Amino acid sequence: MHLNRQMQLIENNETALNCGRPWDEISAYHRVILALPPATQHRRLVATGPIPPSCDILSMHERLPSNRRVRVNSGIPANKMATPIDRTAKRVVLTVQDYSLFAHRAVMNLFRPPRYGSEFLIQADIIGVGSAFIVLLSGFFTGGVLALQSAATLSEFGANGLTGRFVGLTMIRELGPVLTGVMVAGRNASSMASELGSMVVTEQIDAMRALGVDPMRKLVTPRLFACISMLFFLTILADAFGILGGGFVTVVMNHQDGFQYFSTAWESLRYPDIVQGLVKPLFSGFIIASIGCFFGMRTSGGTQGVGRATIQAVVFSSVSIIIADFLLTQVLLSLLARA
Repeated sequence: MHLNRQMQLIENNETALNCGRPWDEISAYHRVILALPPATQHRRLVATGPIPPSCDILSMHERLPSNRRVRVNSGIPANKMATPIDRTAKRVVLTVQDYSLFAHRAVMNLFRPPRYGSEFLIQADIIGVGSAFIVLLSGFFTGGVLALQSAATLSEFGANGLTGRFVGLTMIRELGPVLTGVMVAGRNASSMASELGSMVVTEQIDAMRALGVDPMRKLVTPRLFACISMLFFLTILADAFGILGGGFVTVVMNHQDGFQYFSTAWESLRYPDIVQGLVKPLFSGFIIASIGCFFGMRTSGGTQGVGRATIQAVVFSSVSIIIADFLLTQVLLSLLARA
């Protein structure tokens, strides 16, 4: 009687299994069915999780050959099931694929109407003007630190006059673009992910679709191009304030000639250095906006999901900026060799 009840419960859940319901959501109490002769092999024995001690057919399962122990929804033998590493690798590949399609669609929307120019201006104000203070402050003090460190090292060789050249090249070629990207990622990638994630969990995105408005066009594409354009100008400001910060430390704290500092910083610059420093923020802006919007639009799980999406957006965008900086530096150094 108990065995017949187990079989009836499992048959009632066969539809849910065949419809792709996640295996972990099926109760372990219903994961075991009796293997029957070939004529009725649609009932396959399954035992992949802990079975309650009261299950009478567990002992019957243990007496069966291993090749008869298969999963209901896939028919894969138990010894060939996916490992956690396989599942993680598949999840990573699928996420990268979804992100690539998401970013491609966001870029292509710019070339097809309708276009939301007002949304672009609003996001440009939020990203550009809103991030200006932290970018300028961090750039100024970063330049000051570079001047302090370089002066302490160059003084051992009697080359204090090269401080301006060191600070200028370092800020324009590397620290300016990377520091600006990381600061904007911390402020705006989190903002995009939390804002869009909140709209998803409160079903505002579904309401926009019901009204015939494409959320990608109205919410994602303006943020993407506003971030790219504003990061370009923020990087220029960060470079300038970094050089000013280095000059302030050089004159006030190191008691060196300010004219010499700024003249060496200017004379050491070449066209490839400027191009290298201005190309990187374009990629950084794309990374920040696309990753922030991507994790925001795929938020699930209520308020906790919004928090997870925000953390993921900041972490992945910051790490991606540093990786992209390395790759771009390698490419640009080979294409734009300094004279």
